[in-house]
Amino acid sequence: MGRIGDADVHAAFVEFRAKENDKCLSAQCIYCQSVRAKNTSRQRVHLLECPAYLNAMKEHNPDNPILHEAVNGSPAHPPQSKTPGSAKKRDHETMINGFQGDSSGTRAFPIPKPTLERDFQMSVQLNPKISVGPGIWGQRNWVGFISGHWNGRWGKGTIVPGGQDSQLVAPDLSTHLSANYLLQTHDHPAAYIAVKTEGWRVGPRDVLEKLMDPAQSDEVDPKSYSFRINVSMETGDQRYLHLNTGMWVGSGIRRGTEGEAFCIPVRMWHEKLM
Repeated sequence: MGRIGDADVHAAFVEFRAKENDKCLSAQCIYCQSVRAKNTSRQRVHLLECPAYLNAMKEHNPDNPILHEAVNGSPAHPPQSKTPGSAKKRDHETMINGFQGDSSGTRAFPIPKPTLERDFQMSVQLNPKISVGPGIWGQRNWVGFISGHWNGRWGKGTIVPGGQDSQLVAPDLSTHLSANYLLQTHDHPAAYIAVKTEGWRVGPRDVLEKLMDPAQSDEVDPKSYSFRINVSMETGDQRYLHLNTGMWVGSGIRRGTEGEAFCIPVRMWHEKLM
Protein backbone atom coordinates (compact mmCIF):
# COMPACT_ATOMS: atom_id res chain seq x y z
CA MET A 1 0.00 0.00 0.00
CA GLY A 2 1.44 3.37 -1.00
CA ARG A 3 1.98 6.34 1.25
CA ILE A 4 -0.58 9.09 1.66
CA GLY A 5 -0.19 11.50 -1.23
CA ASP A 6 1.46 9.09 -3.67
CA ALA A 7 -1.37 9.66 -6.15
CA ASP A 8 -0.70 13.41 -5.96
CA VAL A 9 3.00 12.77 -6.57
CA HIS A 10 2.29 10.74 -9.70
CA ALA A 11 -0.21 13.34 -10.97
CA ALA A 12 2.49 16.03 -10.85
CA PHE A 13 4.86 14.21 -13.20
CA VAL A 14 4.86 13.05 -16.81
CA GLU A 15 6.68 9.77 -17.36
CA PHE A 16 8.72 9.10 -20.50
CA ARG A 17 11.67 7.10 -21.82
CA ALA A 18 14.59 9.45 -22.49
CA LYS A 19 16.29 7.01 -24.87
CA GLU A 20 14.80 4.13 -26.77
CA ASN A 21 17.13 1.61 -25.15
CA ASP A 22 16.72 2.96 -21.60
CA LYS A 23 15.47 0.31 -19.18
CA CYS A 24 14.14 2.84 -16.68
CA LEU A 25 11.63 5.63 -17.17
CA SER A 26 12.27 9.29 -16.44
CA ALA A 27 9.76 11.68 -14.87
CA GLN A 28 9.32 15.40 -15.57
CA CYS A 29 7.62 17.78 -13.14
CA ILE A 30 4.81 19.55 -15.01
CA TYR A 31 5.20 22.60 -12.75
CA CYS A 32 8.90 23.40 -13.12
CA GLN A 33 10.00 21.04 -15.94
CA SER A 34 12.67 19.40 -13.75
CA VAL A 35 13.58 15.88 -14.91
CA ARG A 36 14.65 12.98 -12.72
CA ALA A 37 14.55 9.18 -12.68
CA LYS A 38 11.13 7.69 -11.97
CA ASN A 39 11.07 7.07 -8.24
CA THR A 40 8.07 7.97 -6.11
CA SER A 41 10.10 8.80 -3.00
CA ARG A 42 12.52 11.08 -4.86
CA GLN A 43 9.66 12.68 -6.78
CA ARG A 44 7.94 13.40 -3.44
CA VAL A 45 11.13 15.02 -2.10
CA HIS A 46 11.25 17.21 -5.20
CA LEU A 47 7.66 18.37 -4.78
CA LEU A 48 8.27 19.22 -1.12
CA GLU A 49 10.88 21.75 -2.33
CA CYS A 50 9.27 22.86 -5.62
CA PRO A 51 7.99 26.49 -5.24
CA ALA A 52 5.89 26.25 -8.40
CA TYR A 53 4.06 23.16 -7.20
CA LEU A 54 3.57 24.37 -3.62
CA ASN A 55 2.25 27.77 -4.71
CA ALA A 56 -0.19 26.14 -7.11
CA MET A 57 -1.46 23.86 -4.34
CA LYS A 58 -1.83 26.78 -1.90
CA GLU A 59 -3.97 28.55 -4.49
CA HIS A 60 -6.12 25.68 -5.72
CA ASN A 61 -5.80 22.67 -3.43
CA PRO A 62 -4.98 23.67 0.17
CA ASP A 63 -5.90 20.16 1.40
CA ASN A 64 -3.13 18.59 -0.68
CA PRO A 65 -1.17 16.12 1.52
CA ILE A 66 2.17 17.05 -0.07
CA LEU A 67 1.58 20.72 0.78
CA HIS A 68 0.59 19.72 4.32
CA GLU A 69 3.79 17.70 4.67
CA ALA A 70 5.90 20.61 3.40
CA VAL A 71 4.34 22.96 5.97
CA ASN A 72 3.83 20.64 8.95
CA GLY A 73 6.34 17.87 8.41
CA SER A 74 3.83 15.06 7.82
CA PRO A 75 1.12 14.37 5.27
CA ALA A 76 -2.51 14.79 6.32
CA HIS A 77 -5.36 12.48 5.45
CA PRO A 78 -7.33 14.27 2.72
CA PRO A 79 -10.83 15.18 3.97
CA GLN A 80 -13.85 13.49 2.46
CA SER A 81 -15.76 15.61 -0.02
CA LYS A 82 -19.05 16.84 1.37
CA THR A 83 -20.61 16.96 -2.05
CA PRO A 84 -20.25 14.02 -4.48
CA GLY A 85 -18.15 15.00 -7.45
CA SER A 86 -16.77 18.15 -5.79
CA ALA A 87 -13.17 17.05 -6.40
CA LYS A 88 -13.85 16.49 -10.09
CA LYS A 89 -15.55 19.89 -10.29
CA ARG A 90 -12.54 21.54 -8.64
CA ASP A 91 -10.13 19.81 -11.04
CA HIS A 92 -12.26 20.89 -14.00
CA GLU A 93 -12.29 24.51 -12.84
CA THR A 94 -8.53 24.38 -12.33
CA MET A 95 -8.04 23.08 -15.87
CA ILE A 96 -10.24 25.83 -17.33
CA ASN A 97 -9.00 28.74 -15.21
CA GLY A 98 -5.36 27.67 -14.97
CA PHE A 99 -2.90 27.61 -12.09
CA GLN A 100 -2.51 31.21 -10.97
CA GLY A 101 0.05 30.95 -8.17
CA ASP A 102 1.63 34.05 -6.63
CA SER A 103 5.21 33.09 -7.47
CA SER A 104 7.08 34.04 -10.61
CA GLY A 105 8.13 30.42 -10.79
CA THR A 106 4.54 29.17 -11.05
CA ARG A 107 3.39 28.11 -14.49
CA ALA A 108 0.02 29.43 -15.66
CA PHE A 109 -2.27 27.51 -18.01
CA PRO A 110 -5.25 29.74 -18.83
CA ILE A 111 -7.30 28.61 -21.84
CA PRO A 112 -8.42 31.61 -23.94
CA LYS A 113 -11.98 31.48 -25.21
CA PRO A 114 -12.08 32.15 -28.98
CA THR A 115 -14.71 34.47 -30.38
CA LEU A 116 -16.12 34.54 -33.90
CA GLU A 117 -17.23 37.34 -36.19
CA ARG A 118 -18.33 37.30 -39.82
CA ASP A 119 -15.41 37.99 -42.13
CA PHE A 120 -16.28 37.26 -45.77
CA GLN A 121 -18.61 35.33 -48.04
CA MET A 122 -18.34 33.79 -51.48
CA SER A 123 -20.47 32.25 -54.20
CA VAL A 124 -19.05 29.61 -56.54
CA GLN A 125 -20.34 28.34 -59.89
CA LEU A 126 -19.55 24.64 -60.30
CA ASN A 127 -19.13 22.30 -63.25
CA PRO A 128 -21.13 19.04 -63.19
CA LYS A 129 -19.31 16.50 -61.05
CA ILE A 130 -17.11 13.86 -62.64
CA SER A 131 -17.35 10.43 -61.07
CA VAL A 132 -13.90 8.99 -60.53
CA GLY A 133 -15.46 5.78 -59.20
CA PRO A 134 -15.59 3.82 -55.97
CA GLY A 135 -12.44 3.58 -53.86
CA ILE A 136 -11.48 1.97 -50.60
CA TRP A 137 -12.91 4.92 -48.64
CA GLY A 138 -16.02 5.56 -50.73
CA GLN A 139 -17.19 7.16 -53.97
CA ARG A 140 -14.73 9.74 -55.31
CA ASN A 141 -16.08 12.72 -57.29
CA TRP A 142 -14.20 15.55 -58.99
CA VAL A 143 -15.85 18.97 -59.30
CA GLY A 144 -14.37 21.92 -61.20
CA PHE A 145 -14.87 25.61 -60.41
CA ILE A 146 -16.21 27.68 -63.31
CA SER A 147 -16.08 31.09 -61.62
CA GLY A 148 -17.36 32.97 -58.63
CA HIS A 149 -17.10 36.09 -56.54
CA TRP A 150 -16.30 36.98 -52.94
CA ASN A 151 -16.38 40.00 -50.65
CA GLY A 152 -15.48 40.69 -47.07
CA ARG A 153 -14.00 43.07 -44.54
CA TRP A 154 -10.53 42.97 -46.06
CA GLY A 155 -11.36 43.07 -49.77
CA LYS A 156 -13.40 41.70 -52.64
CA GLY A 157 -12.85 40.07 -55.99
CA THR A 158 -13.44 36.99 -58.10
CA ILE A 159 -12.72 33.28 -57.93
CA VAL A 160 -10.29 32.25 -60.66
CA PRO A 161 -11.62 29.50 -63.00
CA GLY A 162 -9.92 26.14 -62.59
CA GLY A 163 -10.29 25.41 -58.90
CA GLN A 164 -11.02 21.81 -57.94
CA ASP A 165 -13.06 20.10 -55.25
CA SER A 166 -12.21 16.45 -54.59
CA GLN A 167 -15.24 14.91 -52.90
CA LEU A 168 -15.42 11.62 -51.05
CA VAL A 169 -18.94 10.24 -50.59
CA ALA A 170 -19.36 7.70 -47.79
CA PRO A 171 -21.91 4.85 -47.99
CA ASP A 172 -24.40 6.91 -45.92
CA LEU A 173 -23.93 9.79 -48.44
CA SER A 174 -22.01 11.98 -46.00
CA THR A 175 -19.58 13.92 -48.18
CA HIS A 176 -16.07 15.07 -47.35
CA LEU A 177 -14.99 18.09 -49.40
CA SER A 178 -11.39 19.09 -50.10
CA ALA A 179 -11.05 22.09 -52.43
CA ASN A 180 -8.12 24.13 -53.72
CA TYR A 181 -8.70 27.37 -55.63
CA LEU A 182 -7.51 30.94 -56.16
CA LEU A 183 -9.04 34.25 -55.13
CA GLN A 184 -8.24 37.30 -57.24
CA THR A 185 -8.65 40.72 -55.62
CA HIS A 186 -10.07 43.83 -57.33
CA ASP A 187 -6.88 45.75 -56.57
CA HIS A 188 -4.67 47.30 -59.25
CA PRO A 189 -2.53 45.34 -59.61
CA ALA A 190 -4.53 42.35 -58.45
CA ALA A 191 -3.37 40.02 -55.69
CA TYR A 192 -3.81 36.25 -55.85
CA ILE A 193 -4.63 34.22 -52.75
CA ALA A 194 -4.43 30.42 -52.67
CA VAL A 195 -7.25 28.92 -50.63
CA LYS A 196 -7.64 25.43 -49.19
CA THR A 197 -11.05 24.35 -47.91
CA GLU A 198 -11.95 21.12 -46.12
CA GLY A 199 -15.17 20.06 -44.46
CA TRP A 200 -18.18 17.76 -44.33
CA ARG A 201 -21.73 17.83 -45.59
CA VAL A 202 -23.82 15.48 -43.44
CA GLY A 203 -27.47 14.87 -42.66
CA PRO A 204 -30.34 12.39 -43.01
CA ARG A 205 -29.97 10.10 -46.02
CA ASP A 206 -33.18 11.30 -47.73
CA VAL A 207 -32.01 14.91 -47.46
CA LEU A 208 -28.55 14.11 -48.85
CA GLU A 209 -30.13 12.23 -51.76
CA LYS A 210 -31.99 15.40 -52.74
CA LEU A 211 -28.81 17.44 -52.51
CA MET A 212 -27.18 15.06 -54.99
CA ASP A 213 -29.87 15.98 -57.54
CA PRO A 214 -29.40 19.55 -58.93
CA ALA A 215 -33.10 19.64 -59.81
CA GLN A 216 -34.10 19.14 -56.15
CA SER A 217 -31.27 20.76 -54.21
CA ASP A 218 -32.87 24.23 -54.33
CA GLU A 219 -35.86 22.88 -52.42
CA VAL A 220 -33.82 21.53 -49.49
CA ASP A 221 -33.94 23.56 -46.28
CA PRO A 222 -30.31 24.35 -45.29
CA LYS A 223 -31.29 23.75 -41.66
CA SER A 224 -32.05 20.09 -42.45
CA TYR A 225 -28.36 19.26 -43.02
CA SER A 226 -24.94 20.42 -41.89
CA PHE A 227 -22.38 21.85 -44.32
CA ARG A 228 -19.33 22.98 -42.33
CA ILE A 229 -15.86 23.87 -43.59
CA ASN A 230 -12.51 25.16 -42.40
CA VAL A 231 -10.42 27.48 -44.56
CA SER A 232 -6.75 28.46 -44.77
CA MET A 233 -5.08 30.93 -47.14
CA GLU A 234 -1.65 31.64 -48.55
CA THR A 235 -0.27 34.58 -50.49
CA GLY A 236 3.02 36.33 -51.12
CA ASP A 237 1.38 39.72 -51.73
CA GLN A 238 2.56 42.20 -49.10
CA ARG A 239 -0.92 43.73 -48.83
CA TYR A 240 -2.47 40.47 -47.62
CA LEU A 241 0.26 38.75 -45.64
CA HIS A 242 -1.98 38.73 -42.55
CA LEU A 243 -4.10 36.05 -44.24
CA ASN A 244 -1.25 33.53 -44.08
CA THR A 245 -1.65 33.06 -40.34
CA GLY A 246 -5.45 33.25 -40.23
CA MET A 247 -7.90 30.45 -39.52
CA TRP A 248 -11.53 30.39 -40.62
CA VAL A 249 -14.54 28.18 -40.05
CA GLY A 250 -17.62 28.41 -42.24
CA SER A 251 -21.09 27.23 -43.08
CA GLY A 252 -22.37 26.60 -46.59
CA ILE A 253 -25.42 25.64 -48.61
CA ARG A 254 -25.91 23.91 -51.95
CA ARG A 255 -28.03 25.46 -54.71
CA GLY A 256 -28.21 23.46 -57.92
CA THR A 257 -24.81 23.88 -59.55
CA GLU A 258 -24.00 26.76 -57.24
CA GLY A 259 -22.35 26.45 -53.88
CA GLU A 260 -22.61 29.40 -51.56
CA ALA A 261 -20.68 29.79 -48.35
CA PHE A 262 -19.90 32.47 -45.84
CA CYS A 263 -16.81 32.13 -43.72
CA ILE A 264 -16.06 33.26 -40.21
CA PRO A 265 -12.55 33.77 -38.81
CA VAL A 266 -11.34 32.46 -35.52
CA ARG A 267 -9.68 35.36 -33.74
CA MET A 268 -6.05 34.65 -33.09
CA TRP A 269 -4.52 35.70 -29.77
CA HIS A 270 -0.88 35.89 -28.86
CA GLU A 271 0.88 36.08 -25.53
CA LYS A 272 2.68 39.28 -24.73
CA LEU A 273 6.27 38.46 -23.85
CA MET A 274 7.58 40.42 -20.91
